[in-house]
Amino acid sequence: MDQVEAVFREERGRLLAALCRRYGDLDLAEEVTSEAIEAALVRWPVDGVPPNPGGWLMTTARRKAVDRLRRDQVYAAKLAVMQVEADRAAPPATGDELPDERLQLFFTCAHPALAAEDRGALTLRCLAGLTTPEVARAYLVPVATMAKRIVRAKKKIREARIPFRVPGADELPERLPGVLQVIYSIFTEGYAASSGPFLQRIDVAEEAIRLARILHRLLPGEREVIGLLGLMLLTHARRDARTGPGGALILLEEQDRGRWDRAMIEEGRELVVAALTGGPAGPYAVQAAIAAVHDEAADFATTDWPQIVALYDVLFTIDPSPVVALNRAAAIAMRDGPEAGLALLDELADEPRLRAYHPYALARADLLHRLGRLPEATTAYEEALASAGTEPEREHVRRRIEETQP
Repeated sequence: MDQVEAVFREERGRLLAALCRRYGDLDLAEEVTSEAIEAALVRWPVDGVPPNPGGWLMTTARRKAVDRLRRDQVYAAKLAVMQVEADRAAPPATGDELPDERLQLFFTCAHPALAAEDRGALTLRCLAGLTTPEVARAYLVPVATMAKRIVRAKKKIREARIPFRVPGADELPERLPGVLQVIYSIFTEGYAASSGPFLQRIDVAEEAIRLARILHRLLPGEREVIGLLGLMLLTHARRDARTGPGGALILLEEQDRGRWDRAMIEEGRELVVAALTGGPAGPYAVQAAIAAVHDEAADFATTDWPQIVALYDVLFTIDPSPVVALNRAAAIAMRDGPEAGLALLDELADEPRLRAYHPYALARADLLHRLGRLPEATTAYEEALASAGTEPEREHVRRRIEETQP
């Protein structure tokens, strides 16, 4: 049964993408994909897994699609018109098309015409194969809300005639960052859940890594794809050490580094080298390099903070966002002392995007605590408590508040 599930996991996205490209309708493709898998669940335990399981599923799904279209000729006519329009919109064949149609589905799910909140949900639903309740749980929203969100995204694809195709070479630099942002957003929600009883959603983080591996296989020469995969591996390698008994949060300086995944770290380091080779580095490559410096340190005390600050200086020139500025200030506090870091954080006090951002309030509170300014630290910790999303984060802040009391 494990072999069958592994086949389904690997083939489902490829099958769905090929059917979307063929019929131009995501709902139809999902329905016949599910029916083909259901048929396999009945046949394969009896007959055995076929030599070409992907081909078996594709043949079965196409037969079921044809049956549906024959039953609804009006629907078939509409699909035919949509497919002609999609073909006209596609660039002419050059003979070197990518062999896997999942890449087309990546760019469709992450199309800029879709609402930002819908892109990640649709990617998890279509490419990761999660059910709507599972996607809802990943985003911590009611199932009904997520169902409406996914329906809305599919409707937008259908009504806007968004083609199932890979952008041309002239469009790729503009569109690829959106795809990478969707995958990274999924990973971030898994690495640090926005709310709920748990600090991490390991399953969601690993789905994002799986999607990045697929994208890396499809676009092996794209350095930012390499950088993103390396960043996620180097970060996810610490997963087992980030929580203690009962799911309590364990800070980086307190983690048992013997529990870090060394094989994952080594793979991530190799990807960082590739992402940094061949020209100016992109933001994911630089972030991956920062993660690599952390992972290479034998302990927190020997972390190379000057190198991390230098990398954040580079990252800030590429992405001068408030979050990068916050992380850079935290690194400077480790290199030059808490007073230097606090001065930089106070410069960001009026930044709207950081006002309800838990890491900002917590970083400022911690620096005030280190400086012995306990009444101010207590106030800052209370602000961090109000913005904490998960119970482990709230419990961590409560302990810090107790430490600031006389």
